[in-house]
Amino acid sequence: MSERIDLINELEWRGLLKDCTDNDGLRAHLADPDNNPRKIYAGFDPTADSLTIGNLVPIMLLAHVKRAGHCPVVVMGGGTGLIGDPSGKSAERQLNTIETIEHFVDCQRPIYNTVLDQIEGPSHSILNNHDWLGKISYIEALRDIGKHFSVNMMMQKESVKERLNNREQGISYTEFSYMILQAFDFSHLYEHEGVTVQIGGSDQYGNIIAGSDLIRRISAAEGDDACKSFGLTAPLVQKADGGKFGKTEVGAIWLTAARTSPYAYYQFWLNATDEDATGWIKVFTFLDQTTVEELIARHQENPGKRELQRTLAQEATRILHGQSAMENAEAAGKALFSGEIAALDAQTMLEVFASVPTTEHAKSELNDGVDMVGLLKDTNLATSNREAKEFLNEGSVSINGTKITLDTKLTQEHLLHESYIAVRRGKKKWHMTKWS
Repeated sequence: MSERIDLINELEWRGLLKDCTDNDGLRAHLADPDNNPRKIYAGFDPTADSLTIGNLVPIMLLAHVKRAGHCPVVVMGGGTGLIGDPSGKSAERQLNTIETIEHFVDCQRPIYNTVLDQIEGPSHSILNNHDWLGKISYIEALRDIGKHFSVNMMMQKESVKERLNNREQGISYTEFSYMILQAFDFSHLYEHEGVTVQIGGSDQYGNIIAGSDLIRRISAAEGDDACKSFGLTAPLVQKADGGKFGKTEVGAIWLTAARTSPYAYYQFWLNATDEDATGWIKVFTFLDQTTVEELIARHQENPGKRELQRTLAQEATRILHGQSAMENAEAAGKALFSGEIAALDAQTMLEVFASVPTTEHAKSELNDGVDMVGLLKDTNLATSNREAKEFLNEGSVSINGTKITLDTKLTQEHLLHESYIAVRRGKKKWHMTKWS
């Protein structure tokens, strides 16, 4: 990760470059990072106490900025988050309080540091746009910013146009004005922080152009016709089958362990389809092009080995949660597959079995021994006493990874971490029992 890269070429082969305001001009602008490193920013509006996996794309863009020898700038939307970007939304956002937004900002900050701190290169900076947006009066906004915007142009933006045509939803003046605030972010950063490039997802291209245009107009009004600002976007990541990226049966995939455990995060990548993994290995890891191409070639020769998915899961989890958490997640997955779960620590065990059906039982029942036939029925691992006996006689039932027989009775000696007993029927049918 310490080898210097060419930013535009790197983004192109990874499939992370969709639109650019001036490709040749931007290449020339970025050409000499050793003597003239550029400041490049991406903005993130805080809508929750964590970020989802979709937000990881612009964070990875900033990481590549740093790998290329330029200075990544994270702009947290403490100000714009109070308004809400209408891009990609079919209805008005719910407005959060200032206190809530501040809490979200504090919770999200470690995510950026986690990813960017591990990259060698210029130091990154994290700014909060409430620091400058919160100081602008309404009159100043109208006189100094709003006069540079054409309402005709703003109404042509897809997200605005769609909402205007939807009579039931419409769009408020508040969200309609969001573009002006984001544009002013770029202008402020250009003037006061020396930021010359904005990056983001393809749904932000209109906002990025508006910011670059505002910089040009303000500079021209002040007699400076030599200003240079640029913007580029990455495609929005999607699943090959058209399903929503980053969604599972249990909801969104988050970037903090409190929301999505390292084990669940690892499993998300491990369960990727061949087609998805082929694209995602380029987007969500720092593996170089030669390594990725060789990996994809080996996978095509032997897809059943799933080396591509396993490498993706390892690298993506390590980037976000660290080497140790990645190894624990990998070991937990292997334990679940093999059934040998007794060695798992309590936290990892609960993460592994978070999506497994669970029932609660009185620990006192274990004093006299619990009959397995009845327990298999109670936990829906068998539909009748006869079927339960067949499973036990066939040796297809195990407790905490150890096979049992019809004569086995559960006792307190079977408890894991003093409260749990995991029952498995066959290779994949698990049930967790909690005893208290």
